[in-house]
Amino acid sequence: MTDLRVTVGGGVEAVRGVSFDVAPGESVGLVGESGSGKTLTCRAVLGVLAPGCAITGGSVEFGGEDLTAFGRRQWEAVRGVRIGAVFQDPASYLNPSLTVGAQLAEVLRVKAGLPRRAARARAVELLGAMGLHDPARVYGQYPHELSGGMLQRVLIAIAVSCDPDLLVADEATTALDVTVQAEVLELLGRLRRERGLSIVFVSHDLAVVAELCDRIAVFYGGEIVESGPTEEVLSSPCHPYTEALLRVASVGDWGRRTLDVIPGQPPPVGAAITGCRFAERCAFAAVACREGEIPLTPVADGRAVRCVRASEVALAGAGALMGEAR
Repeated sequence: MTDLRVTVGGGVEAVRGVSFDVAPGESVGLVGESGSGKTLTCRAVLGVLAPGCAITGGSVEFGGEDLTAFGRRQWEAVRGVRIGAVFQDPASYLNPSLTVGAQLAEVLRVKAGLPRRAARARAVELLGAMGLHDPARVYGQYPHELSGGMLQRVLIAIAVSCDPDLLVADEATTALDVTVQAEVLELLGRLRRERGLSIVFVSHDLAVVAELCDRIAVFYGGEIVESGPTEEVLSSPCHPYTEALLRVASVGDWGRRTLDVIPGQPPPVGAAITGCRFAERCAFAAVACREGEIPLTPVADGRAVRCVRASEVALAGAGALMGEAR
């Protein structure tokens, strides 16, 4: 993906020049507050932007082709076949009047061209591969008869039924309890290892991203403000917004009794802001932060940050710098 731009509501730019790559078998996490552009980015990758939304710039290259130029028939050959998707609240994506097995088998018949009997057999096999006990019984059940975790596994089975190269998982574990969440994460990790599946994983939970993702892209105000290897970014953030997210989440520090907050509010979608879009919430913003566009600049091997004080943050540590500014 290179310099992706997406507008909403007839011209309001909600995604501003987003660029990142996903290598075969790699998992990339997208994190940030609600409204930061993560889901719009994913929907642009899937070609399912809602009416009123449009890609106005950049490219999304997949298999040597630019997906932004695809028409309906081209998308039918890619979506659900080479690119799969899993979303939050799986029940809303399944037809309540059909058994989950019938819906999975239908995908296999339409997308993979399997005859009815072969599609049923393959569907049962896939349900078993997703860790569902007694898959033949599950095949004949309706969505309301299954738990949230079971429904998410069914949705993952549908998403990977045609052995895609890429899976887009947008808040796929958010509505699940901790135990089921761990099981789904283990399943996604196993699919990566066994199938060489690439994953774009959207989540508000930094601990989940730390467990599943090789690299991370931090979104704010429609832009990527920091990116790099997950372990490095989470252990030594170079952007004050990343540091603030970690401080609020208190990843790994479960004994804390006082929760921090990030002061202020994210900018309205498409707001015209000169300079850093986080400056109004940043306790140590300098004059240079508001003077012009701030590019996403490489700061180390595989890492990049959108901050004029990135070198100071990297040397002093974001936490120390925030305290000094106060």
